[in-house]
Amino acid sequence: MKTQSKRRPQPLSPDSSPNPFDILTEEIVCKILDHLHNDPFATKAFSLTSKAFYFIESRHRRILKPLRPELLPRIFHRYPFVSHLDLSMCPRVDDNTLNVISSTWKATLQSINLSRSRFFTNAGLSSLFVNCSGLVEVDLCNATQLTDLAASAIAEAKNLERLSLARCKSITDMGIGCIAVGCRKLTSLCLKWCLRVGDLGVELIALKCKQIRSLDLSYLPITEKSLNSVLQLQHLEDLVLEGCHGIDDDGLSTLDQSCKSLKMLNLSNCQNVTHTGLSYLINGTEQLQQIILAYGSSVTSDLVKCLNAYSKLQSIKLDGCTVTWSGIKAMASLNAPVKELSLSKCLGLTDDGLSFLVQSHKDLRKLDITCCRKITYTSIDIITNSCTSLTSLRMESCSLIPKEAFVLIGARCSFLEELDATDNEIDDEGLKSISRCSKLSILKLGICSNISDEGLAKVGSSCSMLKEVDLYRSVAISDEGIAAIGEGCPALEMINIAYNDKITDNSLISLSKCRLLKALEIRGCLGVSSIGLSAIAVGCKQLTVLDIKKCFNINDNGMLPLAQFSQNLKQINLSYCSVTDVGLVALASISRLQNMTILHLAGLTPNGLAAALLACRALTKVKLHASFRPLLPQSILGYMEAHGCVFHWRDKAFQKEMDPKGWKLHFGRSSSEVP
Repeated sequence: MKTQSKRRPQPLSPDSSPNPFDILTEEIVCKILDHLHNDPFATKAFSLTSKAFYFIESRHRRILKPLRPELLPRIFHRYPFVSHLDLSMCPRVDDNTLNVISSTWKATLQSINLSRSRFFTNAGLSSLFVNCSGLVEVDLCNATQLTDLAASAIAEAKNLERLSLARCKSITDMGIGCIAVGCRKLTSLCLKWCLRVGDLGVELIALKCKQIRSLDLSYLPITEKSLNSVLQLQHLEDLVLEGCHGIDDDGLSTLDQSCKSLKMLNLSNCQNVTHTGLSYLINGTEQLQQIILAYGSSVTSDLVKCLNAYSKLQSIKLDGCTVTWSGIKAMASLNAPVKELSLSKCLGLTDDGLSFLVQSHKDLRKLDITCCRKITYTSIDIITNSCTSLTSLRMESCSLIPKEAFVLIGARCSFLEELDATDNEIDDEGLKSISRCSKLSILKLGICSNISDEGLAKVGSSCSMLKEVDLYRSVAISDEGIAAIGEGCPALEMINIAYNDKITDNSLISLSKCRLLKALEIRGCLGVSSIGLSAIAVGCKQLTVLDIKKCFNINDNGMLPLAQFSQNLKQINLSYCSVTDVGLVALASISRLQNMTILHLAGLTPNGLAAALLACRALTKVKLHASFRPLLPQSILGYMEAHGCVFHWRDKAFQKEMDPKGWKLHFGRSSSEVP
């Protein structure tokens, strides 16, 4: 019998040293890497397992988000097949960097994000677009330094499909004209806040870029002159005209075109457009699914009648508008499958109107009645009885809704995924009822003085999918309630427990079990110290945002564990803490740290601050007290600014406690309404 020879597995890299992982094929290794893409530390650890894995990971990586531009030279050699490059964490990107990018990833680069980068010019962009012919997506938001010369460079990107130029305030019609001529394949274009672009530039885009599907013209000084051309775009689906004050009824009445393909129209903050102009603008539109008329004219029957013909309409947003009874009745009569209704801050909305409206649209999934202060138990009773499939209910500062109404929400709306009950009368019985909503992922209970640990514990034990919890100034909450959240909500990503004086280190120790926690706000929690913060640092390695303002007992002993374990930290507020030069310099070793607020640190000296600033190489924004400005060497400030850091100088007097009425003003109440 002939012995069959066995094939020995081939090593995955040039290194032939024995390794048990070498039996895995490259395809299997790539599948594993696909599941690690959201965790950079896991990917790094995986690649260091063996030379084979290191070799494969370097060729598998397609998406790259470097922390600093100085890391790019090493990245160029390690990752040869990058297709999506995000430089939003690199404030300083100069022409030389763009030149190297364009030569390194010439054949593979498809998208680049430069939305928070500066210091490059039209020369660098020209090199990028000429060499990287495969580019289909570019984000240049906030590039206020770019002029029409840069726009002419963008025009070299012949295959470009998606372009964002929001806040590129120096680009004019001439530059947009160049883009229109050169980038004929554009499907999405954002020109928001491009204040020097008018009718001419928009007309050229509409005439030359026939494939446009999404167009954002927010706050442009345009009139109806360019809209005729825009409405002729046969593939246009999303049109944003927010804050276009040059558009009015008289101009819209002259339109002789209609856009049959339009699905979303945003006319927010267009006070000069009433039902008359709207009827001309959407005339002939057959596919309309979403309309946004926030902060515009009053909602009357005439306005709503303009929407009668649109049987596919699913989302209506009227935030900040004055609603009339005739408008409510007209909305109730709409023959459309409305799934989303936003009535935040709508003056004139009462129980009668809201109740009548929701009974006609029982398939609602999302309802926003934030700051509708005339709504009472009656509305909640009818809403929960009629719209049992609600997944999102936002009702912040609905001050006349009693605690009994929240029991109805939990009993009848079991599919709820988001509830904003900020500044309401909800109590423990309401929380116990809401805990039946097992799919709840966002729960906002800020300034709810009637809830306690008893109700929160029930939520923690029943709502395991919670990702975001807001307990700002819910002063009856203590360590016991937070312990239930930490134990029962492993998916928690954000929690705000600011200004709760019953919170101690025990709460932070409980939250340290939430391995996915990304944002923690504990400002004004006088009972927490460096001990609790150290537990967070060790347990929550995904932490990116931390606010410990006015946590007077947090000192350098809390900063050292953060520096060692919280390498994902991007933003921190240290104001009023007991941190000194030692702690601040330690924080500077966090390579991702971009944003720091450092006000009234008694132990901070100019020398310590200067050392920390120089060591923290990824900083893009720093808030400092104005008293430090003359004490810091101008050479250091100049160096930091040259590398993309922006300083915000504040001259605030030391405040040991926040004005107890300040939060009421923050949430939209006048001082006369504060009890």
